[in-house]
Amino acid sequence: MMSTKAFTLVPAVERELLQGDKERVSLECVECCGRNLYLGTSDCFVHHFLLEEKVLPAGTATFTATKQLHRHLGFKKPVNELRAASALSRLLVLCDSSITLVHMLSLEPVPSGARIKGATAFALNENPVSGDPFCVEVCIISVKRRTIQVFLVYEDRVQIVREVSTPEQPLAVAVDGHFLCLALTTQYIILNYSTGAAQDLFPYCGEERRPIVKRIGRQEFLLAGPGGLGMFATVAGISQRAPVHWSENVIGAAVCFPYVIALDDEFITVHSMLDQQQKQTLPFKEGHILQDFEGRVIVATSKGVYILVPLPLEKQIQDLLASRRVEEALVLAKGARRNIPKEKFQVMYRRVLQQAGFIQFAQLQFLEAKELFRSGQLDVRELISLCPFLLPASSSFTRSHPPLHEFADLSQLTQGDQEKVAKCKRFLMSYLNEVRSTEVANGCREDIDTALLKLYAEANHESLLDLLVTENFCLLPDSAAWLEKHKKGSDSIPPEPFFYYLVRRYFALGLLYHYNHLDAAAVQLWVNIVNGDVHDATRSDLYEYIVDFLTYSLDPELVWKYADWALQKSQEVGVQVFTKRPLDSQQSSFNPADVIACLKKYPQALVKYLEHLVMDRRLQKEEYHTHLAVLYLDEVLQQKPGATGQGTEVTETQAKLRHLLQKSDLYRVHILLDRIRGAGLPMERAILHGRLEQHEEALRILVHELGDFAAAEDYCLWRSEDRDPPYRRRLFHLLLGLCLRPGPSAHELAVAAVDLLNRHATEFDASQVLQLLPGTWSVQLLRPFLMGAVRDSVHARRSAQVAVGLARSENLIYKYDKMKLKGSFVRLSDKKLCQMCQNPFCEPTFVRYPNGGLVHTHCAAGRHTNPSSPSPGTRT
Repeated sequence: MMSTKAFTLVPAVERELLQGDKERVSLECVECCGRNLYLGTSDCFVHHFLLEEKVLPAGTATFTATKQLHRHLGFKKPVNELRAASALSRLLVLCDSSITLVHMLSLEPVPSGARIKGATAFALNENPVSGDPFCVEVCIISVKRRTIQVFLVYEDRVQIVREVSTPEQPLAVAVDGHFLCLALTTQYIILNYSTGAAQDLFPYCGEERRPIVKRIGRQEFLLAGPGGLGMFATVAGISQRAPVHWSENVIGAAVCFPYVIALDDEFITVHSMLDQQQKQTLPFKEGHILQDFEGRVIVATSKGVYILVPLPLEKQIQDLLASRRVEEALVLAKGARRNIPKEKFQVMYRRVLQQAGFIQFAQLQFLEAKELFRSGQLDVRELISLCPFLLPASSSFTRSHPPLHEFADLSQLTQGDQEKVAKCKRFLMSYLNEVRSTEVANGCREDIDTALLKLYAEANHESLLDLLVTENFCLLPDSAAWLEKHKKGSDSIPPEPFFYYLVRRYFALGLLYHYNHLDAAAVQLWVNIVNGDVHDATRSDLYEYIVDFLTYSLDPELVWKYADWALQKSQEVGVQVFTKRPLDSQQSSFNPADVIACLKKYPQALVKYLEHLVMDRRLQKEEYHTHLAVLYLDEVLQQKPGATGQGTEVTETQAKLRHLLQKSDLYRVHILLDRIRGAGLPMERAILHGRLEQHEEALRILVHELGDFAAAEDYCLWRSEDRDPPYRRRLFHLLLGLCLRPGPSAHELAVAAVDLLNRHATEFDASQVLQLLPGTWSVQLLRPFLMGAVRDSVHARRSAQVAVGLARSENLIYKYDKMKLKGSFVRLSDKKLCQMCQNPFCEPTFVRYPNGGLVHTHCAAGRHTNPSSPSPGTRT
């Protein structure tokens, strides 16, 4: 058990003031009402003192008691109890089983002589039920066995209102409203004197120890329970607080929130109602009276009176914090809510939470510290200020006064232990990152983000880049100086060796420039890194990053400025500045003509860009298509200066050239054909002849020069794509004719012709083919072709027969409809109206619709010339 100084024992009435020269006189009871102190003695005197409290410069309190008067009550018995009824200006005195009413100032009995007889003990109802402000309710233990009586006491009279029987003889009583808390001979009970309902609490032995029954608040009592426990009980018979452990020989008890004070033969003990721990022990012998009066606790021996002066709760809390007793301080601070005005309490409690947070922080209890900082709404700059130079030079922050802690910086807090310093900084990084986007950061976002950047940079933390690429409030001057290489003698950066870890953070500095809209400075810094002028190994792909940055930059001047640099490093990657740029930003500042002019020095990049225009953006401009084809052709000619035969391997560029020649119809064919003649590119030449509709020449090149029959077949399919069947048939017949011409390779061509016929039987006119074929060819050789031709012919004939049959069927239906119409009659008169113009018929000529509608002949003719005219039917 750790001691807490919650109270100071101060003498109030010295022995000489009380006894004078009477040695045998002893103090029996005490009452205090404001400054008025009343003492009852064993010789039947009531003494009246005025208490004067003074606070010394050291903060301690002293009391001076000035005796006003004393009066003998006329009995030979001691004064047992005193109770003040300030509303009536009366003092209730129990002496010799009678309660006498005396004036509070003169101590004279009331003229009427009103008194309550037959009382052994009494209690005032501090929660009265009568509602009359000119009386007090008094509950007495009657001399009659097992009887409680309730009286109304006025200025000069008393009135009994209730008499209640109890199961056993009552020994002590406390009252709240209609509820009596009674200590009987063997147990405590709660008794509702209005309804008579009783609730047993717990047993005790009245013969072994003195019972204690004390009202401590609305509908709640404190009782001396078995086993040295101070028990709390409500009028409902339940306990809402844990018991306190006090002495087995407790004599009296008092409450001064949040403490319960107990008195035994040798000590005064102070117990917390909040955590039930014993907080203080004061030696005090021969004490026999302990009572509390409106927050003032008085303890007395038979010879003198003392006052337990509570230390201010804030002082107690600060003492606990100074002793590092955080939990006790927090419990006490939270419990002080009822004793302190709301606004003052909130300020005090927040400060206590913050102080407790720093204590936990100093003990490296970071989770607990974080919760305390959050709950206490700590200005996070209090934490940041523990690390020198983290706050920006422009920050106006000053630490709280009085200070929340005793540490100058982290070095003092950790006593120079670098491992502990590193742990504290890791916590600070985590905490700042959590609070930077919350209300805690309001008004100090620049300080928080700048400090976080410095911590990340110092620790080479991966989150440094994440901080800089998202919304942040890092101050540029401080952050830039921190990220740059340390320069000795700088006023804003501490000297070595404090910054030995801050080498270069140029890439991060570039991100900082970019976030502050200084893109030119950012790109120049990154370019210096790539060029090797400065060193920063943050990104191995920094060149690609710069290209990507320029690609999406909205500053055309910046892009044009660094485009040459990017292309010089790598034409293939650098050209992405133009090829991957969003289309909406290309129209004005990056039109293709300007880009092409820029790329003339970079042939590879130019090819990539033209491919982008032609293939990706599908721009339908002849100059781009022709330019790309010429570039392809130039590269092919450089790669293959000799002739290209069927067996020569096709390069990637050559494949691209052929694809472009086949798929595009926008390039200038004659220019390419002139450049390609004699260059040994027969396949490309054939494609170009095909573009000029010179199919026979194209096929001749493929068949006779290249001997590539498969390419010839593909040519026929390519050129006849999306054309009518006769056009395709003409191409295949041209190819067949070339294969059947006599020549040195007639045998190979004949085999190719047979394969052509058998694979594409449906593309030929069988009758024409049979006239061209040599008579020496067997039917078996052409079996697939002939079967296909016959099948196609039969299919065509049968399809024609089906179409004729359908037409005849439809014609028959029309004839039947016509016969039905001719078999009926039509009645026509001058009263009959045309269903189209709504005019009567003037002539016997008309047109009748299948639905029976009659119209004029000229109306029917007009309907056919004007389809929007209303019509009575769809067929005539």
